[in-house]
Amino acid sequence: MNKNLNIVIVGFALFASFFGAGNLIFPPSIGISAGNQWFTALLAFVLSGIILPLCSFIAVSRADGTEESIAKELGPRFSKVFVGIIMLCGSIIIVIPRTAATTYEIGITPFFPNVPPLIVSLIFFAIVLFFSINQSSVIDKIGKYLTPVLIVMMAIIVVKGIFSPIGTPADLGATNVFKNSFTAGYQTLDAIGALAFSGAIISAIVGKGYKEVEEQRRVAFLCAMIAGVLLLFIYGGLLYIGATGTDIFPQDIEKTALLIGLVNKLLGSAGSIILSLGVIFACLTTAIGAMAGAAGFFERVTNHRISYKKIVIISSILGVIISTLKVEQIVNLAGPILAIIYPVLIVLIIFGIFNKFLPKHKKGIYVGAVYTTLVISILETLPAFGIEIEVIVNLISELPLASMGFSWIIPAVIGGLVGWFSYKNKAAEVIDSK
Repeated sequence: MNKNLNIVIVGFALFASFFGAGNLIFPPSIGISAGNQWFTALLAFVLSGIILPLCSFIAVSRADGTEESIAKELGPRFSKVFVGIIMLCGSIIIVIPRTAATTYEIGITPFFPNVPPLIVSLIFFAIVLFFSINQSSVIDKIGKYLTPVLIVMMAIIVVKGIFSPIGTPADLGATNVFKNSFTAGYQTLDAIGALAFSGAIISAIVGKGYKEVEEQRRVAFLCAMIAGVLLLFIYGGLLYIGATGTDIFPQDIEKTALLIGLVNKLLGSAGSIILSLGVIFACLTTAIGAMAGAAGFFERVTNHRISYKKIVIISSILGVIISTLKVEQIVNLAGPILAIIYPVLIVLIIFGIFNKFLPKHKKGIYVGAVYTTLVISILETLPAFGIEIEVIVNLISELPLASMGFSWIIPAVIGGLVGWFSYKNKAAEVIDSK
């Protein structure tokens, strides 16, 4: 097969693995909250919802191609535990079940309101199981057969919404638009998802005949660019469509109801069918990609004591159980977990991208920055778990950039510098003792 076509197929698969439940329901919700500040909201969402996930994928491709390699400077135990938590909490418990729940609420309920969610979940995960059970062919199946349908369905909605909008974005006097939109990008779970299926995508690149490391990295970058352009087109369109509905829909409308309402206004009854197909294919591709990646990771870190196929089957059973919750419930469950995980992951992604430019004794930088970020993230998230200590809340709010949602950045920089000096001095002491 033509190598350029291979890159397109894998790029399509990468896009489709990213573009799932959260990518559909969050942009319109952000748009309707931002109103005429929708472009500022889009810039923030692009940072956390496109650039960060793609950097996560590129960082893995520049390491040794495995998910845990992004944290290898912190030692094998930390890297496996941290990525394991991401795979378990992010992919298996949140990402994959949420795709089934979204399929039920947006793809099925408008046409078959009396169908029990359990039946839909069983059918959904039977399809996921069929496509993901054979690890070697997962990416080709997604890129060749599922993604083209997904792109066509979403393009119809986006093009119609841009050239024949249902209204004009209103001035809502919204505050903290950038911060709220940036943190909403966490909820797409794409930076986490990038870890979940990076290994599978990179394995597919190797399987296409790209044997040299530099060639693999180049192809991975090109695939990321293809995915990024498609994501920007659809995200931007959906977010703008949400902003055009500010005078039509209430601000507190549920995310799934908003998306359904917007598409019905744009395309009428035909819109429901197009949206249903788009939702089903988007959710299936993400679930299949995340399932393959998570199963491959756990098979590898358990030294094949638990097989890929067993993990896929167990994850599918868990998915059926959890997906019977409503999408909003799963989103609310994910929030505090993501607030802790994401800042640490951002630090690791940045270091992964610029790893070769870091100075000697960079392990100290990793240790200082990552653990400082983790502490700040945990302290900042305590209120979400019902633990509100006024001193800590006030302290966090006084940190630089806290108002923008980046309270961890300056502590991370300080922690990284302290770690670097500490490791540098230890190394000097060892040399002197000799």
